[in-house]
Amino acid sequence: MTATGSLDPADWQQRRTSFGSVAADYAALRPGYPADAVAFLLGDRPRRVLDLGAGTGLLTDVLAAAGHEVLAVDPSAEMLAQLRARHPGVPAQVGGAEAIPLPDASVDAVVAGQAAHWFDPEPAAAELRRVLRPGGVVGFVWNTRDETVPWVAALGAALATEARGHEADQGVVAAFAAALPADVATARSRVVQRVPPEQVVGGIGTRSYVATMTPDARAAFLGGIRDLLATHPDTAGRDVLELPYRTDAHRLTPR
Repeated sequence: MTATGSLDPADWQQRRTSFGSVAADYAALRPGYPADAVAFLLGDRPRRVLDLGAGTGLLTDVLAAAGHEVLAVDPSAEMLAQLRARHPGVPAQVGGAEAIPLPDASVDAVVAGQAAHWFDPEPAAAELRRVLRPGGVVGFVWNTRDETVPWVAALGAALATEARGHEADQGVVAAFAAALPADVATARSRVVQRVPPEQVVGGIGTRSYVATMTPDARAAFLGGIRDLLATHPDTAGRDVLELPYRTDAHRLTPR
């Protein structure tokens, strides 16, 4: 498993650093995470948790609500500005998984929501081990559209060529399990967004493969998504859509 997955390294790096340009929409339009996923990763006891690749704070929302002490790190200052607005009391620093700006043995857990597929496993695993206290855990969680629903499957097909399977590359879990090394436990839950069609389109616009398009290409691509929602028999004429996601949480316990 390489850091870039199936993408050209230059393309991967461009996508990896693209989120600042869509930070406000990301905060407003991306789905949150179910509380049971965080409970599975961290248990019931309050912990000192690093939210790595914290972005705009969507996972921080659930961590803080569960009573954990949260520290946030993300490569994008623009994304962290959104997080600070949501959680002014959460310490937030610019940084990446390969060089975490925290002292040794400073956190009980490191979690990453919708982010670990942007980490380079070997150097990141060394950093995770460095910042974790003895007995600490690593938690990776992804929301993935539930394409067992026909209109969501049609949406996924429309995105597939550009997405190239990189939104939630679960090969990352195996790579980190080998690099740490760690034992892995996995749980699945669900979350549903109830949003108007235009917000579905806007949410797609926050994906890295869309954020890095030229303005004309982006407008044309999102126009195609808008047309799909306007004409698919399960979505045509509806003011509010239920966009289901499955949430896969992976708890890695270093050996």
